[in-house]
Amino acid sequence: MIRIRALGLPTMWGALAITYKLFCPLAQQTSLGARIVTSAVFFVVGTGLVLHVRRTLLRELRQARKVAGAAQSALLRPLPPRIDGLNVAAAQLSADRGSSLGGDLYEVIATEHGVRVVMGDVRGHGLDALGTVAAVLGSFREAVHDEPDLGRVLHRLDRALARHLRERPSAERTEEFVTVLLLEIGRDGEVRALNCGHPWPYRLRDSAVEPLTRAEPLPPLGPFPLPAELSAVRHGELGPGDALFLFTDGAEDARDGHGRFFPLADVLTEAAREGTHSPQALLGSVFTRLLRHTSGTLPDDVALLILRNERQSRRSSGRRATARPATMHPQPTTRR
Repeated sequence: MIRIRALGLPTMWGALAITYKLFCPLAQQTSLGARIVTSAVFFVVGTGLVLHVRRTLLRELRQARKVAGAAQSALLRPLPPRIDGLNVAAAQLSADRGSSLGGDLYEVIATEHGVRVVMGDVRGHGLDALGTVAAVLGSFREAVHDEPDLGRVLHRLDRALARHLRERPSAERTEEFVTVLLLEIGRDGEVRALNCGHPWPYRLRDSAVEPLTRAEPLPPLGPFPLPAELSAVRHGELGPGDALFLFTDGAEDARDGHGRFFPLADVLTEAAREGTHSPQALLGSVFTRLLRHTSGTLPDDVALLILRNERQSRRSSGRRATARPATMHPQPTTRR
């Protein structure tokens, strides 16, 4: 029925043009005035058809973006503001203008093994990357509860990605890869990590900002097999009031009009000195400065995730937040 209605207007315009040409006496004349009138009629008909097609295409594009945005929202479900004593804020921006679709992924889940975190970056962005994001996130959400060892979680992600890639055309398999950072934050604040080609997060402690570690990560998932034995590496503790700032490489690789990279570490240091400690406020501040640096045009998808340890103020509570309630846009990050 919708397609019939969509064809109704073009059919009417075409019938009008044919009727005029076949039955209107003026259309049969060869005088200059008659030719001008005939040309005007067909110009109006052609313009009407073009405008109708344009409106139809725009309507279908809006519908496709709406469906794709719903799919993205289902994958990057909103994180609760607190998870097991950690204050959490997250947001993602796509490099595709007018689209919320991106190739970045993140998740935070409280388990009996500790709070487990994943942040990753799929090669490319938009609809093509959505299936890979779904495969990796789906595997992570199941594995973190089943596997006591973080290395086995990473192996599960690697197998899930391999199964997904086997369903892709062979020409795309060699080009597909995913950078993945896995973190585990224990009840005592101990931080353990495994990194496959992803930028290391920054640790924010008082007004100091430094990388969690400077160790070389493993290669990204996809092109190379993982070692058979993997053990998560301990990287100190996340004490009360400390925060971890996770990000995808689109943040540090963003350039301004003069080719200068976005100084993420300096921005974080400045924000810390200004007393911006709330993850929501810090997230909004970084996104604002990033968009100002790039004049609103991002060359790559950007995802940010902040975890702040506030367990000291929750000792009397003892409840653990395991609900799954990442914002898709940075606007909600201004909430307190």
